[in-house]
Amino acid sequence: MISDILKPEIQNFIEANIRKDISKLAFQKNPFPEIDFAVLLNQIAAKGKAEQKLPTWYAAKNIVYPPKLSIEQTSSEETASYKAAIVSGKSLIDLTGGFGVDSYYFSKKMKSVVHCEMNAELSDIASHNFKILHASNIECFTGDSSEILQKLNRKFDWMYVDPSRRSDVKGKVFLLKDCLPNVPELQKFYFEYSDNLLIKTAPILDIAAGLSELTNVKAIHIIAIENEVKELLWEISKDYTGSITIITLNKTKEKTEKLDFVLGESESAFYGLPKKYLYEPNSSIMKSGFFESVSAKFKLDKLHPLSHLYTANELVDFPGRTFQIDEVIKYGKTEMKELLQNKKANITIRNFPETVENLRKKWKINDGGNLYCFFTTNMNNDKIVLLCTKIKTEE
Repeated sequence: MISDILKPEIQNFIEANIRKDISKLAFQKNPFPEIDFAVLLNQIAAKGKAEQKLPTWYAAKNIVYPPKLSIEQTSSEETASYKAAIVSGKSLIDLTGGFGVDSYYFSKKMKSVVHCEMNAELSDIASHNFKILHASNIECFTGDSSEILQKLNRKFDWMYVDPSRRSDVKGKVFLLKDCLPNVPELQKFYFEYSDNLLIKTAPILDIAAGLSELTNVKAIHIIAIENEVKELLWEISKDYTGSITIITLNKTKEKTEKLDFVLGESESAFYGLPKKYLYEPNSSIMKSGFFESVSAKFKLDKLHPLSHLYTANELVDFPGRTFQIDEVIKYGKTEMKELLQNKKANITIRNFPETVENLRKKWKINDGGNLYCFFTTNMNNDKIVLLCTKIKTEE
C-alpha cells in the first residue's frame, strides 16, 4: 500500500484535493484503479486533519497517513513536545507507538527510542515516516509490547505508554484496568525494564480513581490546549513515596498558563460577594479540583464553595478568563425580562440548577455578542446573574 501511495501522480492528486469536500470526491471516478479509492480518500482526509495538529508531518513530502481516526486520536505536536520535556536520559521505549508522534518528539530528546505497535500496517507507516522525517534513532518493532520488552531484555531510562481506551467487550472505557495494556496489572513488570514510567490517560479519568489504581506516582500533568483538557500525564518513579505534584497547564494563542499544587496540602479559601472583577479558572485547574488553593494563592474571594468563580476589586494576572462585573442581578422573572430578553449574550453556568439551553429558551437570549452572563450561586445561597465584559489579556 505504501509504495502505491508514494507514486508521484498519486501524491500530486492528494495535494491537489486537500481542500476538497471528501463526500463529493467519493462520487467521482477513481483515476487510479491500482489503488482502492477509499484508501486514497483517507489519505486526503487524514492529511487535512494533520494541517493544524501535525504541521511537521503536513509540511513534509511523501508522508503516509493511517486511518483518519488514528490522526484524531494521536497526540498533537504541542502535547508531544511537552511530554518530551519531562523525560531525560539516553533511552526510551514507547509501548503504544501508534502513528509515532510521541516517539518522534522523544527521539529529539533521547539518544535511542524504541517504537512498539501491535498493528503491522500502522507500524510500517510509522517506520516509513520516521525515515522521511530523518528520525534515524527510532527503532520500530511490531507486536505485543510486553513480549518485545522480554525479547529485548534491556533497561530503558524511560518507558511511555498510552493505553487504548477501547475494549472489544466494554466498548469505550476509562478506568486503567479496563484499558490495553492493563498498566496497573503490569506496573511491577514494567519496573523490571525501567525505573521511570510516563502514562497518558483520557482527560475524563478521575484523578482519585487513577491514584487508586497506580503506585509510586510522582507528578500528574493536566494539559489543556485553548482551554480544553487534552491529556492527563502520570509521572511514575520506582520506589517513589513522596508527595505528589499536580501540574496544570493551559496553552492558548496568547499565553501559557501554568500553576502547580501539591496533593494533600489544603489551603483555606476566602469567601465574598461579587466585587469589581470576576475570575474563571482555566479547564486544567478545574480538572485539578484545587479550588480553595486558587483563592488562597491569588487572594481572591470565592463566590460559593461549589461555584468555583472568584472575585476581587483588584486586577490580577490569573490563569483563566477575567471579566469586569458591570451589574449583579437577582435571578428572577422581573429582572430577567427587563435586562436580558431578546438580547445576545454568552452564557456560563456555575453551581446553578438550570442548563444553558433552558436559560436561552426561557428568557429568549441569543448566543454571541460582547455580553457575558454568569448564572451562579453566591455565598448566601442566592441565585444571581453576573453581567460582565471580558477583559483581554496580553501575552
